[in-house]
Amino acid sequence: MDVGRVLPVVWVGLGTIVVVSGLAAAHSRRAYTVGLSAVSVLWVVAGAGANGYFLARGDDYAGFAGGASTSFVRETWESVVVPHHTLFIGLLIAFEATAGVLVLIEGRPREAALVALIAFNVALIAFGWGFLVWSVPMAMALGLLLRVERARRHHGRTVLQGPARAAVG
Repeated sequence: MDVGRVLPVVWVGLGTIVVVSGLAAAHSRRAYTVGLSAVSVLWVVAGAGANGYFLARGDDYAGFAGGASTSFVRETWESVVVPHHTLFIGLLIAFEATAGVLVLIEGRPREAALVALIAFNVALIAFGWGFLVWSVPMAMALGLLLRVERARRHHGRTVLQGPARAAVG
């Protein structure tokens, strides 16, 4: 199996599920649950798992920052991350796996994971404007899931309780 060809399809598929579910989460418990599950699979399997595979395969991530609009990002990536890719990609894997698991735990752990994943997606833009296509809808969808979680936790409301507008505060 050619992971390089399969992975983008998995990312787009799961990303689409996250975005569609995020849009419907305030009105549907099922959409909310499906969205959170897709977030978890996206970051645990297609994120941490894929990066673990690439790291084990010996990839050094050279050129990843090639699309960055600033030389600082490109040069820092190549001079700091690439020579120590095992450490930095190992930290990335730990982050992705942790966030992917925490998003399944209600309350503060889920909120923290969603905030971290929003920040992660915003930070991706530093690596090139092409990431806007991914990061903007993903950050928006994660934000919508976060909004529903906060409404559930802070107001004791559950999705579908009362008018949809009340479910998201």
